[in-house]
Amino acid sequence: MTKSIQNDVTKRLPFLASRTRSNQSKLQMGLDMVTYLRTEWVSAALCTNQTPSDATSVLQLGIEDGRAINFVPRTVEELITSSASTDGKLSVSCKRQLKQQKDRRGTGIMVRYMDQRADKLSETEDESVDVVISLQAIDMMRENGLDWKKSLSESARVLKPGGRFLFVEKTDVEGENFLDTLMGLTDLESSKKAVVEKVEKDTEDTEDAEEAEICPIFEMVGYDDVDLVIVPHVAGVVFKSENGGLTMAQIKKRSKNNKKEKRSEVSISVLERGVRRRRKKKKSKKDTDDNDPEK
Repeated sequence: MTKSIQNDVTKRLPFLASRTRSNQSKLQMGLDMVTYLRTEWVSAALCTNQTPSDATSVLQLGIEDGRAINFVPRTVEELITSSASTDGKLSVSCKRQLKQQKDRRGTGIMVRYMDQRADKLSETEDESVDVVISLQAIDMMRENGLDWKKSLSESARVLKPGGRFLFVEKTDVEGENFLDTLMGLTDLESSKKAVVEKVEKDTEDTEDAEEAEICPIFEMVGYDDVDLVIVPHVAGVVFKSENGGLTMAQIKKRSKNNKKEKRSEVSISVLERGVRRRRKKKKSKKDTDDNDPEK
């Protein structure tokens, strides 16, 4: 097809021009059509099959269209948005697509439009989300100048203990393996860093050093390389560990406190049962005395 004929067809079919620009955009992001279609299929399957049935809230990192509405199960009650743009705002086109897909699917899901960056989920509270999904968003964040590693930490912050993080992302980002970065996340706070530095400086004791070691935030459920693609991608599921981000010393202290609380609960339960038995016995004796004609 010559250039003049192609231009003529494009003028007559506006939607063709739109599709052409869309394809060029995907190519600029490093996603050829084969990789794009394959990762879309894997993303849909992953969200549908790996979102727990009791999960009601899902947050998507770097949302740019309405596809997640069709990916998540119907049991999900709300979809929380975040943006890969520097201002943290969703485009008009993205909002329109989300509304269109919601209306077409006909579910009761509520879309919470949040003006928040994917690497700074300022509008989402700690431990308030059941599932976070990241679908080809990391590279987009990188291109827009966002801190993609911080987005992983933010995901860990907003996830409930035991909450799931679902991902379909490029295998390597800026020369770093995405999966290694995710599984190595410890979310060190300044206070925890100080503990580690103090132990390393003041003692050579291996046991003390192990006590100060930070446990990773996420634990693996499963992952695999996405096949039949040109650009390497990895897909998988991890969950937020209840002990993630804590030192071994803190974990032991928490376990000890939990045991004390459990013993206390057992003692209270035994006491309450004893009180009920005494009351029942006392009431039974009273009823017997009231029925005795000699008294």
